[in-house]
Amino acid sequence: MSDVQTLVGSMAAAAVEAAGEVAKLSSQIKDEVLTRTAERILESRSLLQQQNEKDLRAAEQKGLPAPFLDRLTLSDSVIEGMASGLQEVACLPDPVGSVPGMWKRPNGLTVGKIRIPLGVVGMIYESRPNVTIDAAGLCFKSGNAVILRGGSEALHSNLALAEVFQESLAAFSLPRAAVQVIRVPDREAVSELIKLEEELDLIIPRGGEELIRFVAHNSRVPVLKHYKGVCHAFVDAGADLETARAVCLNSKVQRPGVCNALEGLLVHRDVAQEFLPPMADEFKKNGVEIRGCPRTCRIIPEARPAAAEDFGREFLDLILAVRVVDDLDQALEHVKQYGSRHTEVILSNDYARTNRFLGEVDASLVLANASTRFNDGAQLGLGAEIGISTSKLHAYGPMGLEELTSTKFIAYGQGQCREG
Repeated sequence: MSDVQTLVGSMAAAAVEAAGEVAKLSSQIKDEVLTRTAERILESRSLLQQQNEKDLRAAEQKGLPAPFLDRLTLSDSVIEGMASGLQEVACLPDPVGSVPGMWKRPNGLTVGKIRIPLGVVGMIYESRPNVTIDAAGLCFKSGNAVILRGGSEALHSNLALAEVFQESLAAFSLPRAAVQVIRVPDREAVSELIKLEEELDLIIPRGGEELIRFVAHNSRVPVLKHYKGVCHAFVDAGADLETARAVCLNSKVQRPGVCNALEGLLVHRDVAQEFLPPMADEFKKNGVEIRGCPRTCRIIPEARPAAAEDFGREFLDLILAVRVVDDLDQALEHVKQYGSRHTEVILSNDYARTNRFLGEVDASLVLANASTRFNDGAQLGLGAEIGISTSKLHAYGPMGLEELTSTKFIAYGQGQCREG
């Protein structure tokens, strides 16, 4: 047995014990721990940034690109965002113990469901150290223990953040093992973690497609994931074109390197001539390269002809695939073929076509006349999120508190015995 295998196994055993204690906590205690952790994050700003600087220096020496360094940085605003996110989670209703419904059987037996924690969650993620706090806070509030395996490039930052959370747990005489970060950078740790089907109840990978596919293909533990975010916006005939331009610009350029950024733009042929030239000007001002279908290139001569693989590609960059379509049917077919079930948008003033798009498109979030960037737990009112699932069992879309619980049946009887 290797040292990594021993380490991960012992952490999992401790997490199982901790999960049993956390599951029984009152909402008041959980909220007090979260509030205290939020305060400690702000108080520990200098220490956290000192540890983060170690990770940043190592990343710079490796020549990692600027967007990566941006995601890795614990700036003042990121630290304040982590603290406010925990405070928001503390204010949210506790799902544990809630009863979605009860009903009475003909024999007088009262049957219902009660919401319960999942148990032990394994979280595997890459460069964003703020995920450490988001995941820990959500798992703790929903009554779960969590084992966090962040990327090696953020190890100092993640360990420092976990220590802050663990200090709050210890202040309330709660097990530090409720929130653990794997301390070794070895990739073997991921392979060992996803084998622990007896100890872990769920694995959530969050990062690049290669990482997520590796976890999904090799895990013995159930996995909730999304491989990539190929998000589209369809500009319908009769849409408010000024609104459509603002939404498309925000969707693409606000943060082009994230999974809910716009990657494909579909434009109805009836508005293409009016919509695309000024839209292209706005994109050009913001450094966006357009890769267009033949009809798009005729309208926007400076557009680069799109290759077949550009449709359905997650660029994660200031590049956008654009296609002119004949009608809603063709737009729906394109989304079905090239979408990744992440986020899809229709820009339309037609009620029937809007509702058809909302009803027929299979994605974790389908919006009308709003940016793709809203597919985010905080933006949708979940507080923070632990990730976005594009699989449907047992969650679809951003995963907040309720998605980190399950239900069990309960029944009240008066001595009923089954006959037959």
